[in-house]
This record gives sequence, C-alpha cells and structure tokens, in this order.
Amino acid sequence: MLETLTLLILKPHMDKQITAIAQRTLEIEAAAITGLQKFIDTPFIEAVKAIYTTEGRLVVSGIGKSAIIAQKIVATCNSTGTPALFLHAADAIHGDSGMINKQDLVLIISKSGESPEIKNLVQLVNSFGNSIIAMVGNTESYLASHAKWVINTTVDKEACAHNLAPTSSTAAQMAMGDAIGMCLMELKKIKASDFAKFHPGGNLGKRLTLTAGQMAQVNPKPSVKANTPLKEVILVISKNRLGAAVVIDENEKVLGIITDGDIRRMLENYSSIQDLTAATIFHAGPITIAPEALAVEALATMEQKDISQLIVAKENTFVGMIHIHDLMKEGIL
Repeated sequence: MLETLTLLILKPHMDKQITAIAQRTLEIEAAAITGLQKFIDTPFIEAVKAIYTTEGRLVVSGIGKSAIIAQKIVATCNSTGTPALFLHAADAIHGDSGMINKQDLVLIISKSGESPEIKNLVQLVNSFGNSIIAMVGNTESYLASHAKWVINTTVDKEACAHNLAPTSSTAAQMAMGDAIGMCLMELKKIKASDFAKFHPGGNLGKRLTLTAGQMAQVNPKPSVKANTPLKEVILVISKNRLGAAVVIDENEKVLGIITDGDIRRMLENYSSIQDLTAATIFHAGPITIAPEALAVEALATMEQKDISQLIVAKENTFVGMIHIHDLMKEGIL
C-alpha cells in the first residue's frame, strides 16, 4: 500500500523525467546520425565499390554491441543481393576464421578499434591476405591504421548520461551499415521482384508477391447481365458478400458495377423495383486492375479512389473481385 501511495505521489515527476530522458536520447542519436553525412567521403565510396566488385563475399565482424550491429548489416546485405557472412571477433581466433575465403572482403566494426579481440582479428585477416574495411569511431586506432579503407563513424557523445553505454555509436554504425546496403542494392539494380525472392514469407513476402488475381481466386465472382432484374441483382450481391456485382456482357467483358450503396440510393428514388434492371443503375467503365498486379497496387488504387471493391479483369474480361477486407485479412493493409 505504501509503495502504491509513493508511486502516485512521484508519478508526475517520474512522467516528466522519463519524457525528458527519452527525448534527449533521441535528439543525441539523431544528431549523431546526421553528423555521419560528412563521412560519406572517398574512403566510403571506395569501400562500397570494393564490395560491389568483389568476386567473394562480405564477412562482417565485431565484438560486443558492434557484433550485434554486424549481424544486422549481414542480414541487410543478404536480403538486398550482396552475399555476406557474420564472424564474431572472439570466435575468429578459435577456428571460425576458417569461413573466410581468399576473395572475401572483411568489414570489422568497432568504436575504439583497440580492443584485444579486434587487434587479434586484424592480425589474422592480414595474415590471410584479405583486405579489411574498418568501420570505426577512432580513426587513429590500431584497426584504422591496418585497414585498406576506413569508414568513419565518430560520434560526439553517447546518449548515456555518463557517456559510457553504447547508444549514439551503435546508432551510427547501424545507419552507416544501412547506407552501405542501400548503395549496393541500387548499384546492383535490385528490383522489387528480386527483393521478393529473398523475402517469400510473412507479411513482407505477401506484399512483394501476392497478386490481385491470386486474391480474386478465393472469392466468389458476383456477376449479372445488363438485363438482369434488379431483384435478382440484390440477391447476387447479398449472397456473395462482396458488397457489389459486376455487370458483364455475353463474352464476360466488364460493362459496369453495382454496389450495395447503389442499391440503397435506388430504393430512395424508386417506389417500385419490379420493372427495373441492372442497366438502370450500374456504373459504366468501372475501375479495374490486372490479375498480375500486386495486391499492394490494388490497395493503393482502392485508397486513392476511395472504394471498397475492385474488379480484377484481364483485357477487360472479368476475372474476379477483391474487397478491402481481403487485404486486411492478408496483412497487406
């Protein structure tokens, strides 16, 4: 009970303190990342060109927090078309350095560039004859002086109040790694279809591979002819639960669409529907999408046109229909 009362008394002060610390952290790290722009220099460019032209792989290594950043850079490179491997600096001297091939480039990440594990790794890689790219916060360090290319990730200060915990420095490493990855991706002309090959699973995979035609296949195909009585049109819309019916001709060419909104407006304007047909209320020239178009393109079209249903048609031949709820269900929205 006493702890609860104490927390309630301190809450306003704690809330302000937490807000201030969080905002200060983000400001310091944002400044550190922005400051990296001046380090996009000749050594950076030459290092990227070396990775781009190598016939081997990029082996990325580090110790401590830098090792975690190294793993992320490897993941980014592999997913964007540059073969890469992670090598922990501490494990390298215990046999794992055997993964380094003659043609590989080695990117070593370190803030200080002076830790014993990093020095040992540098000596080992140099003995193999492989070229080293140093991503380092101390350009006067052992690592920097023994590397062929030096990518500078110096930061003014850590976000830590004591300037100790790696925060700004790791944010800078992460951002510079992303800069390298994006340069390589565009130099290699990696397209969305290429990217999709590396990401076949999950929602990202769906966004890159799922097509409008594939989505339409699992739905009913609510369609009517222009002379279909309106009562039957209402039944078709209600039965298929897509909120609309497509008006087609004898060759299944799309003529128009009738939505449940059109039905409601029609009932307000007509006292009797006995003699009405689909031709009375359908919208001619509806918006359509090709079956090979990606589902994300369908979503963009639906959002832009503010519609809930989209007709899938191949050369104006009716293929099917997708609803905004289909996109939500698949995690596209």
